[in-house]
Amino acid sequence: AALRLTQAGEVLLDLSNQDVDVRSLVFAIVSAEQLTLAVAKVKALVRPPEDKYYDLMLSRWRHVRLFLPKLLDTINFEGTEAVEPILKAWEFLRSIEGKKHPVMKDAPRSVVSKSWVKLVIGEDDQIDRKAYTFCVLQRLRSALRRRDIFVHKSLRYSDPRAKLLQGAAWEAARSGVCRTLDLSLTFDAELVGLTAQLDGAYHQTAMNLPTNAAVSIEQQDGRDTLIVTGLDKLVEPATLKALRAEIAAMLPRVDLPEVLLEVNARTGFAAEFTHLSQTTARAEDLHISTCAVLLAEACNIGLEPLVRPDIPALTRSRLSWVKQNYIRQETLIRANAKLVAAQSGISLAQTWGGGEVASADGIRFTVPVRTINAGPNSKYFGVGRGITYYNFTSDQFTGFHGIVIPGTLRDSLFLLAGLLEQQTSLQPQEIMTDTAGYSDVVFGLFWLLGYQFSPRLADIGEARYWRIEPTADYGALNGIARNQINTVLIANHWDDLLRVAGSLKLGTVSAVDLVRSLQRGNTPSTLSKAIGELGRIAKTLYLLPYLDDETYRRRILTQLNRGEGRHSLSRVVLHGQRGEIRQKYREGQEDQLGALGLVVNVIVLWNTCYMDAAVSKLQMTGAELKPEDLARLSPLGYRHINMLGRYSFALPEAIGRGELRSLREPASELAFE
Repeated sequence: AALRLTQAGEVLLDLSNQDVDVRSLVFAIVSAEQLTLAVAKVKALVRPPEDKYYDLMLSRWRHVRLFLPKLLDTINFEGTEAVEPILKAWEFLRSIEGKKHPVMKDAPRSVVSKSWVKLVIGEDDQIDRKAYTFCVLQRLRSALRRRDIFVHKSLRYSDPRAKLLQGAAWEAARSGVCRTLDLSLTFDAELVGLTAQLDGAYHQTAMNLPTNAAVSIEQQDGRDTLIVTGLDKLVEPATLKALRAEIAAMLPRVDLPEVLLEVNARTGFAAEFTHLSQTTARAEDLHISTCAVLLAEACNIGLEPLVRPDIPALTRSRLSWVKQNYIRQETLIRANAKLVAAQSGISLAQTWGGGEVASADGIRFTVPVRTINAGPNSKYFGVGRGITYYNFTSDQFTGFHGIVIPGTLRDSLFLLAGLLEQQTSLQPQEIMTDTAGYSDVVFGLFWLLGYQFSPRLADIGEARYWRIEPTADYGALNGIARNQINTVLIANHWDDLLRVAGSLKLGTVSAVDLVRSLQRGNTPSTLSKAIGELGRIAKTLYLLPYLDDETYRRRILTQLNRGEGRHSLSRVVLHGQRGEIRQKYREGQEDQLGALGLVVNVIVLWNTCYMDAAVSKLQMTGAELKPEDLARLSPLGYRHINMLGRYSFALPEAIGRGELRSLREPASELAFE
C-alpha cells in the first residue's frame, strides 16, 4: 500500500493485458492511497465554493488523470439498485473519456449530493467536469467500501451476495429454509408476532419496574435514561466451600502426560489423528507420540524436553514425523469432538448445563516474530504485535470451537462462525459475549438463524430501545422507547434476509466473510441496514428481560466467568517461552492453539471424571450434597496436576484398561502434609 501514485499508474499500464482480479487489487492500492489524498479534503465540504476549495480540488486533478483513463477502460463495476445513479454517472464518465470539450449537460445529476452541488453546478446551471469527476469518484469509493458497488471477479471487492443462494437454487430452497428456521415467507406474517412479543416485553418490564431495585429512570439532558446497578458479588455458602475443599483433597496428584494418556485410554481421541496421506497403517505406540507432540505444542516447550532415545515412541525423528504428518486442524477438530462428547455424558457435567448455552471470548498472545498474521494493539501487546484465540466455551466447561485472529479484530465478525462451523455433538442455542461481540447486525443474523444472542453490555443504560407501534403506551418506559423501527425497509428486503439466513445455514457462504462485508465501512449497505433494523427488534426483545430479571443477568455473568476460567487454565498450560506464540504462519498458529484447546479439554474431562467419582463416594458415605452446590463446582482446577518437567509417558496397566485411580483419603492426606 506504500506505492506512490506514479508507480501505481505504471503498474496499471503494465497490467493492461492481465486478469481483472489483478487490476482490482491494484485499484485497491490506488483507491486506498491516492483517492484519499484526492478526495479527503473536499468530500465533506458543505460551505459555499470559495476559490481556495476549488483550487485545492484542481491541484489534485493531474493525479487523478494518471489512473482514471485506465480505470475507466479496464474495470467493470456492478452494483445494487441503490447505487444505480453512481453507475450511470460512471458510464457517463466513460463515454466522455478522451473528449476535450464534452457536452456536460447530459451528465446524470442524481449522483450529485447536497455537499457537492455548489462545487459541481455553477450559477449558470453548467456542470464543471472536474468537480463532477471528483464527486463521482468519491461516491464510487464510498459505495465500493460498503459493497453496494463491486467488481465481479475480484476477491476483495466482490459482491457480498454472490455466494448466497440465488436464482433457481434459491427458489427450490426457500420453502425448506423457512420451515427449518421457522420463518414466514413474507415479513407481514412475522411482523404480527414480533409486535406482540415486543409489546408484551415492554408491558412486563414496565409493570415490574416499581419493584426492580436494580433499575431506575433518571432525566439526563432532557431525556429519560435508564440507570442499572451492577450485580453484587454472589456469596458462597459454607456448604459449597466445604464441598469444594473436600473434593479437591480427594483428587489424585498426577503429571500432565499421564492425564493425556489416561483420557486417551478412556476416549481413544488419539486415534482421530491420522496420517496426512490418509493411509490406515499405524505405527506402534503412536498414541504416546501423539500425546507427546500435543503436550509440546500446548505447553509451548518444543519437542526437546520430550525426546527419549531409549523409547521408540519418543525419539526425535518419531516426534518430528508425527508433528508434521498428524497434527493439523482436521484431526484436532475430530479429536476435540470426542472429548466434548465424553464430557457431555458425565452426570456431574450435566448438572452444570445441557450444552444449549455457550460463551465466546478471546485470549490474547504476543507474537514476537515477524509475521503477517499478527496485528498491533498497545493495550494487549505493548509495542509489539499479536493474535487473538477466539474460543467458544459450553456450559459444561468444554471448548467446542476456536478461531485464530490476527491482532484484535472485532469479535462480532467471528461469532456466527463458531456456531455454524463447529463439529461437536453440542448444539448451543444461546451464546453470551462481552460488549465487543455486540452489533445490531449480529442481533439480526442470530434472530434469523434461530439463535439467542445474549451479550453483557457495559453501557446497558445508554443502549437504544426500539418500538414498532408508534402510539403504543408503555407507561414509565415511554421515554425510553423513543426510537421507531423502519418496518418498510425490512419488508422490502425480506427475501434477501431469508437468502442470507438460508445460505448461512446451508454453508454456501462463509459466516466470517458475510459479516465482515455487512459491517465494513462507516456507511452500511442497504442489505446491512435491513438486517440491522431487524436486529434492533431482537436487541430490544433481549434488553427488556435483561433489565427485568436479575437471575438472567447473573446467568450470563456465570457463563462468561466459565470462559475466563478456561483462559486462566490455558495460561497455566502454555507456560513455555514466556507464553508467547512464535509460529510465523497462520497454519502453525492454528495448530498450536488448537492443541492448547484440546489439552485444556483433556484436563477438564479428567477433572470431571474424578470429581464425579468423588461426589459418588461422598454420597455413598451418606453425605448430604445440595444440588445448588454441585452446580457451582468447576473442573478448571489444576493445582493437583504437575505441568512442569518430569515428563513420563508410562501408564499403569490397570489404568490402561480403563479403571480409575484410587481417590485420596482427605484425613490421611492432611496428616501427611
